[in-house]
Amino acid sequence: MKLDDLNPDGLRITINWDNMDVGSSFFLPCINTDKGKKQLKSVAKMKNWEFKLQICVENQKLGLRVWRTM
Repeated sequence: MKLDDLNPDGLRITINWDNMDVGSSFFLPCINTDKGKKQLKSVAKMKNWEFKLQICVENQKLGLRVWRTM
């Protein structure tokens, strides 16, 4: 597992961070949204970025919608 991979529910999720521009977003499906937020905060700190997070349901799956804001 790489340092910037996510695993809020125990399954590794790899995000293509290189394609993440300011204003782009992705959906992180997860039940443990608190752990997902914590992991995203760690990635943001590593990359010197900022994210806006929103808990939501998409395609009947709970998770986080994540926008890169800086």
